[in-house]
Parts: sequence; structure tokens; C-alpha cells
Amino acid sequence: MAAMIKDALMGPTTTAKRKDLERDIVESSSSANYLTNDHGVKVANTDDWLKISDGTNIGPHLLEDQFAREKIMRFDHERIPERVVHARGAGAHGYFKVYDDRASKYTSAAVLTDPSRTTPVFTRFSTVQGSRGSADTVRDVRGFAVKFYTQEGNWDIVGNDIPVFFIQDSVKFPDFVHAVKPEPHNEVPQGQSAHNNFWDYVGLQPESAHMVMWVMSDRGIPRSYRMMQGFGVNTYTLTNKKGELFFVKFHWVPELGVHSMMWDEALKVCGQDPDFHRKDLYEAIDNGAPPKWKFCIQVIPQAREHEFEFDILDATKIWPEELVPLEEIGEMVLDRKPEEFFPEVEQVAFCTSHVVPGIGFSDDPLLQGRNFSYFDTQLSRLGTNWQELPINRPVCPVLNHQRDGHMRHRITAGTVNYWPNRKEVFPPVPESQGGYDTFPSKVSGMKQRVRGSKFKEHFNQAQLFFNSLAPHEKQHLINAISFELDHCDDPVVYESYTKVLNQIDFNLAKTVATNVGGVIPDTPARPNHGKKSAPLSQLYYAPKEPTIVSRRIAILVADGFSLPEVEAVRAALASAKAVCFVIGPRRGEVYPQGAERVGGKGIQADHHYEGQRSTMFDGLYIPSGEHAATLAKNGRAVHYVREAFGHCKAIGAVGEAVTFLRDVVQLPGVKIQDDLLSDDVMTSYGVVTTGSYGLKSAATDALKIGPGSKGFAANFAYAVSLHRCYERELEGLTSQVAF
Repeated sequence: MAAMIKDALMGPTTTAKRKDLERDIVESSSSANYLTNDHGVKVANTDDWLKISDGTNIGPHLLEDQFAREKIMRFDHERIPERVVHARGAGAHGYFKVYDDRASKYTSAAVLTDPSRTTPVFTRFSTVQGSRGSADTVRDVRGFAVKFYTQEGNWDIVGNDIPVFFIQDSVKFPDFVHAVKPEPHNEVPQGQSAHNNFWDYVGLQPESAHMVMWVMSDRGIPRSYRMMQGFGVNTYTLTNKKGELFFVKFHWVPELGVHSMMWDEALKVCGQDPDFHRKDLYEAIDNGAPPKWKFCIQVIPQAREHEFEFDILDATKIWPEELVPLEEIGEMVLDRKPEEFFPEVEQVAFCTSHVVPGIGFSDDPLLQGRNFSYFDTQLSRLGTNWQELPINRPVCPVLNHQRDGHMRHRITAGTVNYWPNRKEVFPPVPESQGGYDTFPSKVSGMKQRVRGSKFKEHFNQAQLFFNSLAPHEKQHLINAISFELDHCDDPVVYESYTKVLNQIDFNLAKTVATNVGGVIPDTPARPNHGKKSAPLSQLYYAPKEPTIVSRRIAILVADGFSLPEVEAVRAALASAKAVCFVIGPRRGEVYPQGAERVGGKGIQADHHYEGQRSTMFDGLYIPSGEHAATLAKNGRAVHYVREAFGHCKAIGAVGEAVTFLRDVVQLPGVKIQDDLLSDDVMTSYGVVTTGSYGLKSAATDALKIGPGSKGFAANFAYAVSLHRCYERELEGLTSQVAF
């Protein structure tokens, strides 16, 4: 009875189970405030892997560094079986081809030099922070991992849609991921970086500044996997048949250009369709518009390694294209969906250490640790024989003396499983006959936990990136950082990071600090060098020829629309491989003007107004007809148009729909074609209007996509091809519309 009274007075926290758990609770703020390994040995340095270095330049990592290996190994095995990072993903099959043998001057790798080959690939796209159940359109880095099934074995490029990373040395990866993941005391937030721990970490880790700028830019919210660049991130090496060594970075450039969502749009799609990117990828393949990327390389001869102001092995730095141009050598196409998601997309396993002859590793300190970490992770997720799973199996013969282990699939007949053996079964292959050749690099230095001297500069390229952005991109970046820091409730965090921003740009820091209550600087912490690099802006990658391939167009109708016009415009857009959807008051038949409203007299609406909002589409077209009066009385229809306007999307209207835009939707600052008898086209801030659409206009639309005084569909398609009309935002028009 006394115990019951005591528990009642002291509350449930003193239950027997609570006492049991207390035996294993360690307070991180205890008086014993120092770092040890798992065996209690005090750790002197947890930021640098033990490596060979002469004090200026770094060399390879050493396997003897038990502190680093233990830290990475424990991190790799934290989650079973979901990936610790990149858990939320989608994938597709395809192929890779080089155009010719132009890369043979750098490498002997046939996959990069033999134009007669078609190499199968499997590509997996993913977010980083969220779990498998998180949404596609959160602000995050996107994984871009490609498995090449070459005739010499599997080659994996485990990359991202951003060319740099948050850390320089792989031993810091557990710290970074712990900081960006949901906070340990409450498992919040899921799928985003807007919280105290992430911003605390990057504020104290200035090497992250460059990567933070990329993620907070529009790159963090891509429109589609198909409209992302891909980067190998790390520095690899190539060797040619002469035995010459080159440093290399790998790039993919999307055929459709590099495009992003608006932030408000991305937030809404998270709830409206959390699988948006996955579905978009498969929809494009289904509609005969397979995603395509140019495959490019940047190459630096070994003799030029130390010519640059930055260290070319530093993963927090790019190689500016003005200094090291991109060389286009091939193309990757993804044209086949997985048959079953789990055994292909979920069980595919990538390793940075998977290379083929002619491709090797540099002393990039992030890559050196990744080579250990990725292989170790697959052992945890999939087991010893993960490479035998169908999606991971090479297409070339696998002949070795590895045996047994959990879930072994392969049955190898014979009496020997070792080398050397009396029957000379599976002997090593001489390098001259295709055996993997490791370049004999000279290494000298002391065993030290250090970084190269050039690794200590963290802000020049962050400035370069910010300076290179278009005005709307800069504003979006400011808005993004302001949003994220506003979610941080610890003043130490957001005040500290505004000081970091002042190392990049004074006005950037001042604006963000004003928005979030940070420390408003009086003077720049360092001067802005003013340099720019055009390829750092997404605008640089606009297709040379306007295209609307795979773009999603909403046709907004109610009963009483013009059927001949819709059919003509839809045909014109479809001929350019856009995907059109009729959005009506119901998912069923919607009846054209003059038609009897009985079954079979209308056209089928693909979705109703509430089913798929304007956020799901790249452009909005409203046809002429008496239905405009019905749309005017429907608040959702009015909001549909205003929201598309607020997200800077192309809007097209004909006839009575133009009057609907003018009198009901009331888009600020937009000029429209008031003459409903004229087929002249007016384009203003991405809003394309005309009074009528007849045979003459249809004939014009059969020509090339582009602007002009005639051809409504051609002008509308051109507005869609521009992706957005950001002038609306920059000139304050979108802020005047509630959406």
C-alpha cells in the first residue's frame, strides 16, 4: 500500500519499468563531458580520417584508423532494413551509349570509349532525409545513382542532383546525417531540414556553407526527376592505354532542361500527391517520352592537380566550367519501368567502390570513406550475398572462390574453392588481358589526421554560386533560408547562421536576419569577390529548341465548352508530346456547347476540380464557350486559375474564357486580347489570350512552337516551354493574388 501511495504521489515516471530503463539512460550533459569510442578510449580527433599527407597535399586513407572505421560501421548499421539515407526512392531501367571514342585519350574503359556498345543501366532517384513514407517534393538533396551493367562488370556512380556535399571528410558523415535526421527526442521533423539540429550543425561546420546554398536554392525542390542534373560529386580517376592518369568528375545534363517547383506549390503537392515525382517518371515512360540525359565529363591531367586555388579532391567544391569545361561523350535513356518495385528499386544496391578497368579512385577524403561505407551498408541491409540478387547481378560472368554465407543463391560445382589450386580453376587475370589495373601513384608523407591547406577555405564558391543566380533564384534562396530558420526555435541557432551568411554576402545575411530575428550585420564579414559562373543558374540549361515534351496541361472546362476548339488545341499540344488532361466539375462526361446532355454526347473528364489541383500541371488552358459563365460562379475554378498564376505557370484562354479572366479572376498587370472576334494573340506575363480560334489559327499551330501574332496553341506552348514566367513574381504581381 505504501508503494502504491508513493507512486501515486510521484507520478507515473517512477514506475518499475521507468526504474528499469534508468539503468541504461546516459545524460549527454553529464559531468563526464568527453568523447570516447565504443570501448571507452578517449578520442582526440573525430573530424579527420587518418591518412598519408605531407602537410600540404593529402594522400590515401589508412585502414588502421579503427576510430573512423568504428564510427562509420556503427552508423552504417543503424537502420534495418530501410536505407539510413535515400530511403524514399524510385527507379527505372534504360541504356547508355557513347557517341564515339573521343574519351579514349583519357581512359581505356570500354563503357566510355566503345560506340558499338549499348550498356544496360538501372537508375534510382531518391530524397535523402525522409523515410520511405515521406513525400517526394520536400526540400532536400536528390540521390541520382546509376548502375552500369558493363561487359567488364558492374560500375556504379552513386551521385546526387547537386555537385557538392556538406562535408569534406567521410568520417563526419554520421554527424551530418544525425543532425539532418529527425531529432532524437521526438523524431521530428520528417522529410525536411527545417529544425534546430541541422542548422546548428551547419552553422558550426563552415565547410557546409556551399552545399547549404545549393539546397536552399531552387535545386532543392525539382519539378521532376527528369529535369534534374546528376553529378558523381566525388573525384575519380581515369587511366588510358598509355598509362596516363587523369582526374575526372561525372555529370548528367537533362534533355528537358533543369526546372524546379515554386515553394508554395511544393508544399501543397506534398499533401495532394506525395508520390508526384515517382508517378511523373513512370507517366513519361508510358507516354513515349523516356527521360534522357547527356553524359559529360570534366577532366584534369595529373600534372595540373595543384594548379587551382581550391583542392580538386575537396567534395565541397565544384570545378568551375570556365576552368574545366564539360566534355559531352554520351547519352543515357530511361525507357522501362520496374516490373516489381521491391526486388528492383528497393533491393538495388550501389557502391562507390564498384568500378571497372580504366576507372579508379582519387584520394578524395569523402570518396575514400564512402568506398568502405557503402559496401558495409549493403551487408547490413541485404546480407553477405546481396550481389546475387537479380537487380544487382552483373551481366558478365562472375567467377571466383567466394562461397556460402546467408541467403546464398549460386551453386558452384567442382572440387576446389581456393587459389592457387591444382586444377588452375579461376586464376587471376593479368592486367594485359583485362585484369583490373591500379595506377601506381607515388605516396609520401606522415600518418596524420589533417586536411590539405586548400581545404580550409569555405566561402569563395558559396559566393560564386549566389552571385551566379538569376534575380528570381536569389529571391527564392532568401525565402528558403528564411523559412527554414523560422522553424528553428533556439535563438542560438538562427543567430549563429545569419553570421555564417555574412561570410557569403552582406545583403543576403542582412535580409535573412531581418526576416528571422537573427543578428543583423553592420558590415560585411568579408568582401564579395563578384565572380560569376553561368552554368550555376538553372536558366543556363534551357533547351536550345523550345519543347513541351511530357509537360502536363490542364484543360479547365464546365458544361458548355467549345468542343471543336478543345479538340484542335489538344491535338496541337499532343503533337508536340505534351500530355493533356480535361479537368471538369465531375469525373465523367462533360458536355460541349449545343450538345444534348445525355450519355455519349460529351467528353470524359480525366479529373474533377478537387481531384487534381493546378499544382499538378505545367500549364492551364481554358477554352471558349458559354461554360465560362459557369466557371465564374465556381470558387474552386476561380482559385484554380489564380493559383496557377501565383505559381508563375502559363495560362491560355480563348473567347469567353478571356472575359472570365478579365472580369472574374482579375489577374493584376496582365494585358489581354479584348476583341473576341480577332484571332490575334496577346501574350502578357505568360498569359496567352485570343478572341477566337479557327482554321487559320489551327493551321498556324501546325508550325514550330514559338511566339507570334497568330497561332494560339503555338504561343501557349511556347509559354509552357519557358517553364515559368518569373517576371510576375519579380514585379510583384503574384503577391497581389490570393492563392
